[in-house]
Amino acid sequence: MTMRGKSPEKEEYALILDYLPYGSSDDKRPSYQKKPLVQAVGEIHFVLMELVPKEGKVPEIQSRVYIGDGDRDLIDHVKHRIPYQDLSHGAQLELPYILEKIVKDNEEKFVKFFNDAHPITNRLHMLELLPGIGKKLMWAIIDERKKGPFKTLKELHERVGGVHSPEKTVVNRIIDELKDDAIKYRLFTIPPRRQRN
Repeated sequence: MTMRGKSPEKEEYALILDYLPYGSSDDKRPSYQKKPLVQAVGEIHFVLMELVPKEGKVPEIQSRVYIGDGDRDLIDHVKHRIPYQDLSHGAQLELPYILEKIVKDNEEKFVKFFNDAHPITNRLHMLELLPGIGKKLMWAIIDERKKGPFKTLKELHERVGGVHSPEKTVVNRIIDELKDDAIKYRLFTIPPRRQRN
């Protein structure tokens, strides 16, 4: 779960979800005035964002681009963070595949989650926040990890038969968190910035 009070590190890399050659559909200017936009998801906190590509550059969908401080190859700047609802239809379709790629590429981090997950309240455990994991499966995971920590997601699946696809389970939780700005508990994402009055 994300730590309260501690400022999370910024995203340094993002994966491209969609390229919009004529910018956002909300932009009411004539098309010759519109600039291309890229919709992307951050690699660490899964922040959804719009990026402005450098002049003449067209990042490929699913490609990983540098967005941190310093010299950027393809991206001029990060325009802003966007809610899930502002993703293009293509970006929404692409998101589960890209999230699964991120989870697999950073498997150690998510295996650690299953090994370290703990109760949030007297009645609710972090594992229960994952889609498809109820009390019975939660206890099966806890009992199995007492015998030794999980080393891979595949091993988790093999040792706890009810967890059919740990990657997809994590991806579905990430998407739930991205879709609901007011979700009570966040395991993998950071909340949007609150609007100041």
